[in-house]
Amino acid sequence: MWAKLRTTLARRRLRPEWLGLLDTPTDEYVSLDCETTSLNVREAEILSIGAVRLTPGHIHASESLYLLVKPERLPEPGSVVVHGLRPSDLSDGLPPAEAVSRLLEFIGGRTLVGYYLEYDVAVLNKYVRPLIGTGLPQPQVDVSGLYYDWKLKQTPNGYVDLRLQSILDELHLPSLGRHDALTDAITAAVIWQAMASRGHPG
Repeated sequence: MWAKLRTTLARRRLRPEWLGLLDTPTDEYVSLDCETTSLNVREAEILSIGAVRLTPGHIHASESLYLLVKPERLPEPGSVVVHGLRPSDLSDGLPPAEAVSRLLEFIGGRTLVGYYLEYDVAVLNKYVRPLIGTGLPQPQVDVSGLYYDWKLKQTPNGYVDLRLQSILDELHLPSLGRHDALTDAITAAVIWQAMASRGHPG
């Protein structure tokens, strides 16, 4: 019901050239991750975007997107430890509006997948709304939520550790090592595939 209402509202607000974002293909998804300057949505600026297309049983690594974005304020040296992006890495990055436009074209109407996806969507929507007239209208699946529901069925009222490494360990999945937006998007895709194989595709 809520999904249908959200689609109806988005259709009214979307600029005509972006109506294709509501054409959701069956069994096609895009796993998404962003690196940002802050964990505070109001302050956060996008530094990089990673996305990869997936279908049940297959991650299409050759169909991926990785964009560096030049923020209004380049990150402080201390924050490089977190996201690994130096000011020199971002100096030739894309303007945020162009990066988001490319991302939207890549996603189309496909369902979005991510780890704590709500945060990434909230930050992206600061750039998406002025561009298309509304926030990201695609259906969204958070793999941490899928994992939580699955674990809770196994151990009702038990503690569920939602840290990324803990999820990977519990599902016997490899850690991809390198930390950037595209690697993290692929990691979320791997978790989604594992949950789908356990009957929890979202």
